[in-house]
This record gives sequence, C-alpha cells and structure tokens, in this order.
Amino acid sequence: MTAKGTKGTTGNAGIRPLAVEANGRTVQALEAGEGALAIAIHGFPDLPLSFRHQMKALAESGYRVVAPCLRGYSPLDVASDGPFEVAVLVQDLLALIDRLTDKTAALIGHDWGGAVVRGAAIMAPEKVAGIVTMAVPTADNFARALLTSPIQQRRSWYMYFFQLPIAERAMANDDFRFLEELRREWSPGWDCPQEVMYEVKAAFRAPSVLKAALGYYRSQFNPALQQPELAPLRRRLAEPVPVPALHLHGADDGCIGAETVAGMESAFKGHFEKHIIPSAGHFVHQEQPGLVNELILEFLKKEFS
Repeated sequence: MTAKGTKGTTGNAGIRPLAVEANGRTVQALEAGEGALAIAIHGFPDLPLSFRHQMKALAESGYRVVAPCLRGYSPLDVASDGPFEVAVLVQDLLALIDRLTDKTAALIGHDWGGAVVRGAAIMAPEKVAGIVTMAVPTADNFARALLTSPIQQRRSWYMYFFQLPIAERAMANDDFRFLEELRREWSPGWDCPQEVMYEVKAAFRAPSVLKAALGYYRSQFNPALQQPELAPLRRRLAEPVPVPALHLHGADDGCIGAETVAGMESAFKGHFEKHIIPSAGHFVHQEQPGLVNELILEFLKKEFS
C-alpha cells in the first residue's frame, strides 16, 4: 500500500465529520487527509476523537484516515440495541472498507478496536494491508490471563460489574465520575484533557450510548446475547492473523497489563512486531502520541511502501 495524496497541504490535518452508509447503519465518523486508506477503530470508553493525534500525523504523511464510531456509540446510530458481539463489529468494519475503497486498507484499533481489526484481517485478508493494535492482547492471551492471573482478574473487575443491572445508574452518577476514575486507574500517569472528557461524557449521557457500551461486555459474557447464525464466524475469529501486524502496549496499563502480551507471536502468520511503550497506560496513543505515531508510520512505510 503506497501512501499518496496531500502531504504538506492538510494544515491542522483538517479533521472533519463524515457519515457513511454501511451494513444497514449510518456510521458517524471523523476523517482527515487524502491518499491510501487507514481506518482507526476506538474502544471503551472512547470516541473517534481519541485518534486525533494519529489522524493528524497520518494525514500529514499522505494517508486518508477515517475513524468511525463503534456500533451504538453515536446517539444517531440505529443499532443502539445491538447486537454488539465482536463478530458483528467485524462485519461492520468490512462493510465500511467496501464503502470507502476498492483497494486494501490499513486498520488501527485500540481496546475493543484491536479485537475488531484482528477479526477483520482474519475474515478478509484480501481487504487488509496490515493492522496496528493497541492495549488489548489476542483473545487467547486475555482469556488465559483472566483464568490464571489474580492481578488481571482484579484489573478486570469492571467487566463483571457491567453485568449487573445497576451498572448504568452507577456509571451515570455524579455526571459520569465513574469514567474519570476509570481513566485514572487505567492510565495513572496521564491527565485526560478536559475537552476530551467533555466529549466522552456528552456521548455517554445519551441512554442509548451508555446501554450500547455496556452491551459489548454483556455480549461477551452472556451467550444468550450472541447471534446463533454467527457461530461459524465466531469460531474463525480464533484463527491466526494472516497479515502484517504491529502491537503497542503501555508499560503502565492498569486495565490490561503489559505482561499479557507475552507469547502473542503464535497468533500471527505474517510479520509481527510488538513494542511496550514506557510512561504510558491504557490510552497509550493519547499519552505518548509522538512515539506511537512514529512506530505506526514506520510500520506502514516498511510494510506497504
């Protein structure tokens, strides 16, 4: 994949809103730049704005970057009632690729987005030039940590809490102070910019967004919320990733510890590299954008130029 386009002409990267019809939804997104396509998928509790640093850097380097809202994360999303399992999110992403380009795309994912871009690469490698994942290891690695690591079991307390019917009310209490405390716990050395926290809270004040965000975790733990017809796809998501891949993880991640990435190499058939980012927690791409952007751009140049 060779990046071409508007290097040197984007100014402040010109991040702009975009709406795309894909997979029966109107996908709300942010867009920047022109050239070869990169799609950036956010996680919890986040929005496309979380990729603001990467969008600017990639746009200035000649890429077109599109950062969509995950299913249900926009108050305008007709899919606010789900389903929210990873298999459906993969279908959403593959449909979005088809609407945006007839060539391959580079995929970038943080948190939930990491699981989604790995799944898209497995299901349709012909559409994916390569992937960058951040903050979440492969499903096998994470499942192993949940079963065997008391430290990770304690870190993942929120996943169990989200299964309770009181979770919505508890999260919304005191103007979503829960989300502020979660960010401090997950990224202890980082102060989230007030304007970013404002946007996140504004989105989560919509009852449909809050319900959707919790629905992701409820779908993972409750098979009754999964689509029976997607069972074959769910099984395929456990296959090795066949495209080039880069994984970045904050050394101080208080959500999913950096030790959980050990041995991830076995889940990748193509070129794979990983980096532990010092002085960074879970929101690694926002905490250390300079280093993260450098690693992403080096990876894209090496693999796709």
